[in-house]
Amino acid sequence: MTSDGEHPPLIPDQRREQLLKHLRRDGVLSVQQITRLLGVSHMTVRRDIAELERGGLVFSVPGGVRIASTISSEPGFLDKSEVEQPQKQAMAAEAARLVQDGMTVYLDAGTTLLAMAPALARLPHLTVVTNDFTTIGRLMDAENLELVHVGGRVDASNRSSVGRLAADTLRRLALDVAFISTSSWDLLRGTTTPSESKVDVKQAAMASAAHSVLVAGSSKYGTFGRYRVAPLTAFDTIVTDADLTDAAAEGIRAGGSSLVLARP
Repeated sequence: MTSDGEHPPLIPDQRREQLLKHLRRDGVLSVQQITRLLGVSHMTVRRDIAELERGGLVFSVPGGVRIASTISSEPGFLDKSEVEQPQKQAMAAEAARLVQDGMTVYLDAGTTLLAMAPALARLPHLTVVTNDFTTIGRLMDAENLELVHVGGRVDASNRSSVGRLAADTLRRLALDVAFISTSSWDLLRGTTTPSESKVDVKQAAMASAAHSVLVAGSSKYGTFGRYRVAPLTAFDTIVTDADLTDAAAEGIRAGGSSLVLARP
C-alpha cells in the first residue's frame, strides 16, 4: 500500500492473472467490464487480451474476450453442411493447392474436406483414401481417381466410419498427406473431440502420412472436447479462415506450423 493509502498498480503479469481469474468465473467479459474491474484503460485491456491470446489462454470475441469453452457433442452432417459455406469453400480451395498429381491423400470426414472433392477430381492420377461416405459418393464417377474407403463402424449422423477397424486399415497404408478435420481446437489442447471413437482414426491417418494438414474453421477455435487427438505442433500446415485473430495466428505460428488464412 502506498503512503496515501492506495494500493500500488499491478504489474502486467498480476493484472493478466486477475483478468484470467475473472474470466474463469464469468466465462466472457466485455472490454468495458474489464476496464472497470481492473481500473485500467481500454488500450491496456486490449494489450493484455492480445498477450493472453497469443499464449492460447483466452479468445477474442466482438467487444470482449472469453475463456476456452467445452463441447459435449458434435453437429451432424446436415447441420454442418448448412453453415459457413463461403469460409469452407475458401479453406477447401487452399487445402487442395497442397495436393499434387500422383499423391495418395487422406480426407477425414467433414463438410469442409468434402468441398475439396471437385478440385481433386480434376487431377489425372490421384489416390483418395477416406472414411467419409459422402466424399466417396462425390468422387465415384471420377474415373481418373483410385478410391479407398477405410471401412469400420458406421457413424450415421456424420456419414462416416470410425473406430478400431477403420484405424487398422489406415495403418496399412502409406499416405503422402492426411487432411484432418476437427470440431474443436486451440493452442493449449490442440485438436480434440467429444467422440472417443474418432480419435484412433485421426491419429492413425496422421501416423501413416508423410505430412499432416489440419483444416478447421476459426469459429471452432477456442473450444475443446473431452478427448485429445494431437497438438497443433503435430501438423505441418494449418488451414483456417481469415477470421482468426492476429494474436491467435501469432501464437500458432510461434509453434512452428505453417498457417494459411483462407479468404472467401
